[in-house]
Amino acid sequence: MCGIAGIFNLKPSGPVDENLIRQMLAIMSYRGPDECGLYLDSRIGLGQVRLSIIGLESGSQPIGNEKGNLWIVYNGEAFNYIELKQELIEKGHRFTTETDTEVVLHLYEEYGPGCLKKINGQFAFAIWDSRKAELFLARDRTGIRPLFYYRSGTRFSFASEIKALFCDPTVTREIDFQALLQVFTFWTTLTPATLFAGIKELPPGHSMTIQSKDSKIEPYWSIPHFSTQEMWSHSFEEACEEILALLKDSVRVRLRADVPVGAYLSGGLDSSIVTTLIAKNFNNRLKTFSIGFEETRFDESKYQNKMVSALGTDHQHVQATNVSIADKFPDVIWHCEKPLLRTAPVPLFLLSRLVRENNFKVVLTGEGADEIFGGYNIFREAKVRHFWGQQPNSILRPLLLQRLYPYIFDNPSRGSQFLKNFFSAEPADLKNPFFSHLVRWKNTGKNKMFFAEEVCSALADYDPLNSAAARMPAGFHDRDVLSRAQFLEMDIFLANYLLSSQGDRVAMAHSLEIRLPFLDHRVIEFAFRLPPRWRIRGLNEKYLLKRAFEKLIPDSVRNRAKQPYRAPIREVFFNQSEPDYLKELLSDDALKKAGLFDDKKVGQLIARLNNPAVMQISEIHNMAFVGILSAQLLYYQFIHNFPWRPVEPREPDKIIRIEK
Repeated sequence: MCGIAGIFNLKPSGPVDENLIRQMLAIMSYRGPDECGLYLDSRIGLGQVRLSIIGLESGSQPIGNEKGNLWIVYNGEAFNYIELKQELIEKGHRFTTETDTEVVLHLYEEYGPGCLKKINGQFAFAIWDSRKAELFLARDRTGIRPLFYYRSGTRFSFASEIKALFCDPTVTREIDFQALLQVFTFWTTLTPATLFAGIKELPPGHSMTIQSKDSKIEPYWSIPHFSTQEMWSHSFEEACEEILALLKDSVRVRLRADVPVGAYLSGGLDSSIVTTLIAKNFNNRLKTFSIGFEETRFDESKYQNKMVSALGTDHQHVQATNVSIADKFPDVIWHCEKPLLRTAPVPLFLLSRLVRENNFKVVLTGEGADEIFGGYNIFREAKVRHFWGQQPNSILRPLLLQRLYPYIFDNPSRGSQFLKNFFSAEPADLKNPFFSHLVRWKNTGKNKMFFAEEVCSALADYDPLNSAAARMPAGFHDRDVLSRAQFLEMDIFLANYLLSSQGDRVAMAHSLEIRLPFLDHRVIEFAFRLPPRWRIRGLNEKYLLKRAFEKLIPDSVRNRAKQPYRAPIREVFFNQSEPDYLKELLSDDALKKAGLFDDKKVGQLIARLNNPAVMQISEIHNMAFVGILSAQLLYYQFIHNFPWRPVEPREPDKIIRIEK
């Protein structure tokens, strides 16, 4: 895995500033500590920092074709590169390295943009065609790898991270208020928006072609939805066999590396499946890694230990203490480049550090299974609310929610009226395209009350739900409730939060590549051909997965109640060792300087959180606090004090200069 960056002069105006490209690479050196390479000609500068995983000795980038008219900088993996390489050799292509990067370049040379449909991988790359003076960018299907861009009147720049774009002093650094409200509604921005005005993110499953006078963005893959005729027509048992075979092969190709590969082991079903497939089929001396928590209600160590005992893996464990989460929170914000409403990415930052300290560059993880196979409570909740909404006066139907959230109803003050006020639905609500998520979005969106008056005025005519509605595909209203919910979770939350803030960003902060077998496009496309009742049977989530792996995963893990991955908030920031930056960033002066939040309302929120006599703090208030603190950090790191971590320009190991 790597970091890439480039600047394309849209009009001939002399060479690109080499020092600027080197600075862009240096600020994200952690993405590629092993090597640094540049390509420079009269129109473009391309750069890459490399984390060497495949073709260790021969994979220095940028890489060109035999004619020298195509050059690539690449961040990612094409897991089926061995098969693709053989296909290309048979078509007459010749290779000088053992890397998948060169395979992707020749694949583009042979098929053009159509090459993207052939790649089974996770990637973001740029290919420069010097003859056409054309730049081609692409990003993997589900957005595992990031890619950002900025266009001014005379030049186009791109990079794996926003901070690299900001190394160019001509790129504006301003908060986009609409994007801020999107975060405080959906937990993330809506692609292509980012928190920063003018900075765009290439959507997952899309490519972009840039020429001097024009550019176009085109999809090559979308979240699948199949007609009745296209659905799986065989038995449930055959579906179990098929998913077992697909996941085994997905794991097999993701173990391709010239360095050791480990695995995350959370104690949940998904990581247990991945770990089991590796240990029983490919590596019986597997090294696994996990997180534990000081706050016991978040800790899953008991189940992690069950899987370690069952598989006999060589296991390493890190404890996420309240102090360590508070200490590393600013670092995580610097890497994530967007506000967070949760502290959950920080323990994963600590976990990736543990893996790197054990000299591993690659781990397999279980992310993606919940989205694909119906693992989240919000999916089951939508089913119950949909069932209830068909008979809104029913007394028995809403009681099913107590099976999902027993901890909510332990409080005697939360009786039937609370249930009705928060979760109820009327028949007219059932066709709302956002039915599954609207309760959460509206609840989280209430936190815009903390915005400063200037921000509220700027947002007076903006409704983020309209932006979300514009993303929905044709016929979305007619899908079943589970399929709609899964689409929303994948389209909005998966790439922009889970695979970013809890994935690529916190892993690459420690030069660690994560690989996700559940997000193999073959697995996704198969799962979405199955009847919804096989994904969730009644209220039994991930039913197909549980049945497919019933002989491989211990029942105590396979049938355990779903425990969403979360991390503490109030205990982290309001204790005897309160972090120094909290008072500094949330002081009245700091809040007024940033101009994002109302200092008086924020002060009241902090007083409530810091008062031990207040025993019950709502999840919404916890999220508001984390969102405010992280947005303040972003203002300080990226606008007021950029760069928060200054670095010297990276000295390249390889430079290709084309004089013409």
